[in-house]
Amino acid sequence: MPRNFKATDVYLRPDPKFGSMLATKIINKIMLDGKRSTAQKIFYAAVEKANSKVEAESLDEVFEKAIDNIRPQVEVRSKRVGGANYQVPREVKRNRQQTLAIRWLIDNARKKKGKPMADRLAEELVDAFNGTGTSVAWKEQIHKMAEANKAYAHFA
Repeated sequence: MPRNFKATDVYLRPDPKFGSMLATKIINKIMLDGKRSTAQKIFYAAVEKANSKVEAESLDEVFEKAIDNIRPQVEVRSKRVGGANYQVPREVKRNRQQTLAIRWLIDNARKKKGKPMADRLAEELVDAFNGTGTSVAWKEQIHKMAEANKAYAHFA
């Protein structure tokens, strides 16, 4: 092992099937108890099922477009000013946009019950790809809150 090797370096590699860092991040979020191979099987099966339901040019286009449709542009953050808390709308940095999108996608897939995780994730990916579904609704709700609190933007 090289001297400057870190244990976290294993998780920063692109995934073996798509060569995508985004896929690696999604797999890491799906993973429970360190079971990477199980998480990979779930993710790859979900992408295959989602791709069969939508017209995409390539397999990786499905999850990339789904994440792009979920990604929030603005969010509200609490700020205390003179004893009052205000919900201040702020732009979201690109890295946090991706993190939030992945989190919402996986969490909303986990909330659905009665089906295998691969099927639930595939449904959520298809819905996000088409611009509908729970995760996209979550993003729109965040955007509505930011729009409603636009008056407090000067506190940012």
